[in-house]
Amino acid sequence: MLSKGFEIEMYTGTPKADVVGLSDKIVSALDGFVREPDNRNVEYITAPSINYEQQLCALLRPRMQLRKYLQSLGNYTLIPGSTLSLVEDDRFFRSDPTNPYHSHIENAYGTKVVTASVHINIGIDNPETLMRACRVIRLEAPLFLALSASSPFIKGKASGFHSTRWGLFPQTPERVPLFESHAHHINWVENQLADGNMYNVRHLWTSVRPNGDRRPYDLNRLELRICDLVTDPIALLAIAAFLETRLIQIIDNPNLDPLTQSKFSPEDLLTITTNNEIAAATSSLDAQLQHWEDGRSITARDWITYLYEDLRIIAKRNGFSCFLSPLLKILQSGNEAQQWLQLHGVGFSARDVLIQAIDTMKERELELEDKVCSSLAA
Repeated sequence: MLSKGFEIEMYTGTPKADVVGLSDKIVSALDGFVREPDNRNVEYITAPSINYEQQLCALLRPRMQLRKYLQSLGNYTLIPGSTLSLVEDDRFFRSDPTNPYHSHIENAYGTKVVTASVHINIGIDNPETLMRACRVIRLEAPLFLALSASSPFIKGKASGFHSTRWGLFPQTPERVPLFESHAHHINWVENQLADGNMYNVRHLWTSVRPNGDRRPYDLNRLELRICDLVTDPIALLAIAAFLETRLIQIIDNPNLDPLTQSKFSPEDLLTITTNNEIAAATSSLDAQLQHWEDGRSITARDWITYLYEDLRIIAKRNGFSCFLSPLLKILQSGNEAQQWLQLHGVGFSARDVLIQAIDTMKERELELEDKVCSSLAA
């Protein structure tokens, strides 16, 4: 099994789904929470662990602590979704007016980057294996977006996307290559910084990137950045288990590499995955995608189902198949965006949908805290 951890971004606001910026207060009052450039969302990070039960409680407990603190400030809660679903204007609410990186983000991108998401980090120590893993997962990232989509609304209306967040998000720099080696990655990042295309080493906003304590030189994990906010921890862990089992498969099979297995050139592969990301952002599990190996057309749902059969065996062998199996429920019942759009289609307003989702998220957290984390603590 591989070490894994999560970066969770969430909006704060009222039970009526109006977003209210509180991250400056939260970060000052609570350990373990960090600012995002806009004050309306806040982030917490789980410590790396190979154990899924530990990660479940690491996802839940900061949220329970945060909810308690929000209640001390007033009638505030956590709001699901990855976009400012009901906000009408495009104002930026700075969480730290003195931070120059935040200034750059506000001036360059505005509220296109004011989103809530999940970043999944999986440990891989060997830098060349890590680069190969990034190549494969970069081309399969649309599958993870399809599973996690949760942002179908913008300014109170259906946007036409299942993931409005990824449909609007400014991927930076514009054309990031499939890195052929660690040396290629180092050279490319150094050139981007020198040319001003990247503000700093963190300013690499793609669906997948290699990460570590001294980027781009010391790298030890793959960071999947494409996922919308997944509020149900069980669903999030299923997506993480899908990623981990695929990475185990990649590590165990050195021949699994788009640079040698695909009939397409690296430049063509970039075009394919860009088009696939747009399709997944638009239609999620129903998106018609182009496979990176041979170009065949396949829906995101069918591609995931096809991979699942082999990955289930890996998960069972490693003792965490129970955390992978809820993936089937997402495939059958739809992701959060699809469920919300079903309600919207029968007459519920975007606000009504979010109010219901706020209650569902809170009830789910209480249920899991009571059933799982309490028993583990005992």
